[in-house]
Amino acid sequence: MWCKNTVLLFLLLGISCGKVNKFQDESKVSSKNLEVVATDDADDVTLNQVETIESIVIGANQTEAYLELLEDKRVGVVANQTSVIFKDGMGSSESSVNTMYIHLVDSLISHKINVKKIFAPEHGFRGKADAGEVVKHGLDTKTGLPIISLYGNNKKPAAAQLKGLDVVVFDIQDVGARFYTYISSLHYVMEACAEAKIPIIILDRPNPNGHYVDGPILESEHKSFIGMHPVPIVHGMTIAEYAKMINGEGWLANRITCELTIIKVKNYTHKSEYNLPIKPSPNLPNDIAINLYPSLCFFEGTNVSVGRGTELQFQIYGSPFLPKTEFNFTPRPNFGAKYPKHENKVCNGYNLRASQKLDRLDLSFIINAYNITKDKSSFFLSNGFFTKLAGTKRLQKQIKAGVTIENIKATWKDGLNTFNIMRAKYLIYN
Repeated sequence: MWCKNTVLLFLLLGISCGKVNKFQDESKVSSKNLEVVATDDADDVTLNQVETIESIVIGANQTEAYLELLEDKRVGVVANQTSVIFKDGMGSSESSVNTMYIHLVDSLISHKINVKKIFAPEHGFRGKADAGEVVKHGLDTKTGLPIISLYGNNKKPAAAQLKGLDVVVFDIQDVGARFYTYISSLHYVMEACAEAKIPIIILDRPNPNGHYVDGPILESEHKSFIGMHPVPIVHGMTIAEYAKMINGEGWLANRITCELTIIKVKNYTHKSEYNLPIKPSPNLPNDIAINLYPSLCFFEGTNVSVGRGTELQFQIYGSPFLPKTEFNFTPRPNFGAKYPKHENKVCNGYNLRASQKLDRLDLSFIINAYNITKDKSSFFLSNGFFTKLAGTKRLQKQIKAGVTIENIKATWKDGLNTFNIMRAKYLIYN
């Protein structure tokens, strides 16, 4: 035991001192080799991450598993700022900001893969657009490749946009919430590719909220781009697992199925700790925000701010209509929030950064805010957005009626039991 511990100590010392800094082949490194906070063209998108011994290896890093599938093919790539291949030595003092990782598109081009075009989801290819902001078609300045936006009026790739492609690669980091729109983009890409008889290769990534399943099941009458399928708010699946479920449950138009090849994540289970090295979107800046996001996103359908327009997005909540507390904040336009809710107004509220990591949806935040707000009649927005987020009208009625959290969650139980039985058929990881 002493010998093993001594060897481990020296290994960790070597890593922390920057001695392990020689870049390995892209296919043999993983996303866990990161402990830095800057990149060349994705300002402010990287997060801190701690070195581990048995590293999780994302699908994109396993180049040996998919490059040969792309040789002599005309390739489309569905990607954003998270679609990167991590390099070894990124935590070392000798690594430069330009060599921490390489974008998947740049990697494919360097391997002489014939990439023809890029498809970008909400927030755009470089991940800099606000939530809900229209993202236009364009050209990637670095590669000159055309970028097709999959947000706004073009959520589903048109047949003409897929014409001439032999295969599509899908590589986007998700956060495991039904209203996070990357799984809706996945649906439409799968549907369009199935209709065009174009196969998809999914480079899978961990789900940072994959350790639990919770929330009301979406009712079909409330289907929208922020909720397309009869699943709970937190579904506990990776992108690849979710794609298998879309196929298996016949959710594509006319129950067609999409041909999928999945490059699985190595050394990963749904209980694995995984800290996202890159912001998945502008207003999820760190692991705390990502963990709180499913619970706090309900506020987007109310007059309460979740900190857009501050540096603590989805880690705080408040509004001018709540009583004064020890904490307040003033939203101002910033990266990811050009027109934040309650702009330039003092919001009384709560700082949740010291909260314990959640393994369930926490309704206490939304219920507390409703109970103490000055004017309950204006708490829920009149546009029905809260119902779209919840996937049911019932939750808003329950909160207004003062139903307890325990009794609210009891009404989810049957739906969650049914979903978990269905979900089990498509799981790739324990």
